[in-house]
Amino acid sequence: MLARGRPAWWSFATHAHHAQTIRHVLGQLSAKGSVRKAGDEFVVEAETEGASARELNRMFLPALRKVEKRTTLCAEWTSDDGTSESFFDYVLKKTTKD
Repeated sequence: MLARGRPAWWSFATHAHHAQTIRHVLGQLSAKGSVRKAGDEFVVEAETEGASARELNRMFLPALRKVEKRTTLCAEWTSDDGTSESFFDYVLKKTTKD
């Protein structure tokens, strides 16, 4: 779990169709990062803050889906304590600790 106010890094692949859509959502969530195209997906690496990876994931996915309904999200959130949590859409798939 992330402590409130601590940064979390995440990377994800999404089937959103426009990089501009993703950049807009990142801006709405006060996240700083990069967006690049990889095949038919976009890969995002960014930093943001929140109470938990689950909370951040639940903020980001609906924000993308407001703009593009059929967006899917494979995300890995890493807190500054080394805990990584992997999600597919809203479902937690794996937790690891370095």
